[in-house]
Amino acid sequence: MAAVGTLENEALKRKERLRNLRNKQVDEDSKQKSIEQEKQKLPKPVFRSYKPVDDNLKESALPKTKPADVTEKIQGHLEASKTDEVIEEVDLVNLAPRKPDWDLKRDVAKKLEKLERRTQRAIAELIRERLKKSGEDFAQVVNAGGANNQNVDDDDDD
Repeated sequence: MAAVGTLENEALKRKERLRNLRNKQVDEDSKQKSIEQEKQKLPKPVFRSYKPVDDNLKESALPKTKPADVTEKIQGHLEASKTDEVIEEVDLVNLAPRKPDWDLKRDVAKKLEKLERRTQRAIAELIRERLKKSGEDFAQVVNAGGANNQNVDDDDDD
């Protein structure tokens, strides 16, 4: 008897599936009908620059519009542009266009700083070696160079 109950359950499931299929077909048919109706309703053309010859099409032509009066707007702009202020100083840095290689120089600046430091060290080392070979006292040469620089600075001030 257990087999009879399962057969009834399977029959009920089958009926439910058939009912769902019929509903889907009805839904698809209604969708197809609505699509066909939409296809039958063609959009009406709107003529913007074309002047139709046919009387039926003249209804869908847009009426000609007149351009807006802009004299007030222009007068307002002209009055706003008239200023009594005269700019005394002009920042040439902001006005001058950048050189085409400014970005390359910016990117290389850090590397150049390192090289500049190395170059200064190398020059200082060469001077020390020269002084050692000549046998002069390093402190006296540095002081003499400092005094010489002060004399040059004093002469520039006059």
